[in-house]
Amino acid sequence: MGRKRTVGGIEIPKWAWLVPCALVPVVLLNVGVAWLGGTQVSPLSFSFLQTKARALGAYVAHRPACVLDDHPPLEPLIVDAERRHGIPPGLLRALIQVESETRVHRISPAGAMGPGQLMPDTAAMMRVDDPFDPAPSVDASGRYLAEQLRRFRDVRLAVAAYNAGPGSVNGRVPRNGETEFYVAKVLAAYEHTRPRTPVVAKRPAVSESPAKAVTVKAPAVKAAARKARPAGAAAAKPPAAPKARVPAKPASRPAPASKPPARLASATH
Repeated sequence: MGRKRTVGGIEIPKWAWLVPCALVPVVLLNVGVAWLGGTQVSPLSFSFLQTKARALGAYVAHRPACVLDDHPPLEPLIVDAERRHGIPPGLLRALIQVESETRVHRISPAGAMGPGQLMPDTAAMMRVDDPFDPAPSVDASGRYLAEQLRRFRDVRLAVAAYNAGPGSVNGRVPRNGETEFYVAKVLAAYEHTRPRTPVVAKRPAVSESPAKAVTVKAPAVKAAARKARPAGAAAAKPPAAPKARVPAKPASRPAPASKPPARLASATH
């Protein structure tokens, strides 16, 4: 029979004292993930203990390298990864925004790491030594997403495979209480991150060129103005400006007429 200890008059068996000792590592692990990884996890969570321990170990190994040297911005790395791996522009950015809110040192309650939230096994498969290093981590997330896009040829199914694994996607988004909401969040973010197609305003069709239209319509305008003129307006013409009189040149004096014959002069009397 095991030894017992008495606390406050209550006898507690020896094995019961081992329970707090077993809980201390679990609590410390969860608290470390929540504090260092910037996530919410219950201190008494027994889920994914091994992956969380591996993620916490990777974080401890990475942190000294970025104490003095800050990380580069994620946006150029994401754009380069999308272009390099043929991902639709804005899709990888939306996925990283949902996964980690673009935080480099995030650790999920399941032990996923980095901006793209790579699981330890996935990071090892993609040959990523440090999932918290932005450049290789973002590139690995892009390669993994591009692989799912080539496999399923559908954005929704590729995003679902990124979250739940390609083996869980059988022609539809798995409904496991997480993936269906995850896909909806990524697609909603994708609506804001994808580039907008420029809208080109269409000009109204014109049957004739402006110059031709003016030439053709000018007589019609004159005719319409002529018809609209009152009847009496045609007769009433504006008075012409008086012409300046030019003095006529003096006519040359005619030659003196010869005297009539005497016969004719007597006839007039």
